[in-house]
Amino acid sequence: MGDHATHRGSASPLTGETASSHGGTIAAVATAPGRGAIGIVRVSGPGAMEVALGVLDRRLAPREASFSPFLDDGGKVIDEGIALWFPGPHSYTGEDVLELQGHGGRFVLDLVLDRVLALGARPARPGEFTERAFLNGKLDLSQAEAVADLIDAGSRAAARAAVRSLQGEFSNAVDAVSETLVGLRVLIEAALDFSDEEDVPLVSVPEIERSLESLGEPLRSLIAAATEGAALRDGISVAIIGPPNVGKSSLLNRLTATQAAIVTEVAGTTRDVVERDLDIEGIPLKLADTAGLRETEDPIEAIGVERALAVADEADIVLSVESSDPAEATTPGGSPGAGGADARLISVVNKIDLSGLAPGWAAGSSARGVPQVRVSALTGAGIIELKREILRTAGVTAPGFGGAFTARRRHLDALRRAEKAVSEALATVGAHGTGALELVTEDVRRAHRALGEITGEFSIDDLLGEIFSAFCIGK
Repeated sequence: MGDHATHRGSASPLTGETASSHGGTIAAVATAPGRGAIGIVRVSGPGAMEVALGVLDRRLAPREASFSPFLDDGGKVIDEGIALWFPGPHSYTGEDVLELQGHGGRFVLDLVLDRVLALGARPARPGEFTERAFLNGKLDLSQAEAVADLIDAGSRAAARAAVRSLQGEFSNAVDAVSETLVGLRVLIEAALDFSDEEDVPLVSVPEIERSLESLGEPLRSLIAAATEGAALRDGISVAIIGPPNVGKSSLLNRLTATQAAIVTEVAGTTRDVVERDLDIEGIPLKLADTAGLRETEDPIEAIGVERALAVADEADIVLSVESSDPAEATTPGGSPGAGGADARLISVVNKIDLSGLAPGWAAGSSARGVPQVRVSALTGAGIIELKREILRTAGVTAPGFGGAFTARRRHLDALRRAEKAVSEALATVGAHGTGALELVTEDVRRAHRALGEITGEFSIDDLLGEIFSAFCIGK
């Protein structure tokens, strides 16, 4: 990949220096391992032209495809293919970039890469090309992460969302909120620093309140979109728990349209966790059927109960299943011992084909005060409503993703911290007026810094190392 459409500056937001000033020239195979029609060796850095001269024995014109043999140190042909030259800063990394596109065999690519390394390049670390694009201002951090998300996308919806983030939609929305915060900080800090100057207007309480209140809806929209984007990227883990024989395994089979779990009339049939994948309106789910929750002296079943509770503690959503069959003694409102907060719980009343209850939502009828959906795993009644309730409880309110962008858990955390800081600033202004502007400006600064973590305006080296180490080599 050569030029990228977005250019957000020419220096690292961390060091003020370009990436080419540290690390020299890097090289890697940029195509997947194995056989293929085409294989690409990518080179980036100040020595890229010297590599080109050594491999091709001639100088390349910028951004023009040239057919050429690839030569070893003795002038013998290793391979032949297309060579592309992208002089910096108009390249993917912002540095001089050479791409050698030859045949996709493993050994021939290794020979070409060995020749490139012999000419002075070093092997690239995972994600180092995209890291340099970030450090050179070609991408911000959320765009850089979107590159990896696009490569790893598990669905068409996820791929489309990653492209929107790569094109800057997420970053632009974050930047718009940041600009409002910067403007507010300028007003408040000027009022604090130059309060004795007659030509510096004092900021008023209504003006501060209007600015802070104007941030509420954009932040809520960003959080909602990021929640859906994170669900698209990471999926939703769902644990199915409850007493024995309430139909947990049948519910798993019905939701996944498979016979993944063994179903019998014998209580305690499920001893271990059974996991299956499911897609609901483009959102990937990982369902886990668990052992029935009950007191038992069977050591194997007891281990299954412990694992069930552990899975429930870790899950994003917990389906607490009970039976509506009058002949079965289960307590309405879900099973005891279900780990987690009520915000993650959905009460599922199964076997309504035996009780005559109407399928679908039964709002407010759960003893726990959590959403309740009545279903029949046998007939499928109420299953559509249950799927929608899973998405709603996970924060996915508008599946379809016509305008969604990919997001990560760290993005959500940063957005929620920003929203909290803005809310605290608004509360402080309401309680103390201009008498506590120092506290207000600190809250606004915290909100601004949290948003800066998303795009990389404020970052730490450890975070960057963690992000880019998850990339594939050659990207």
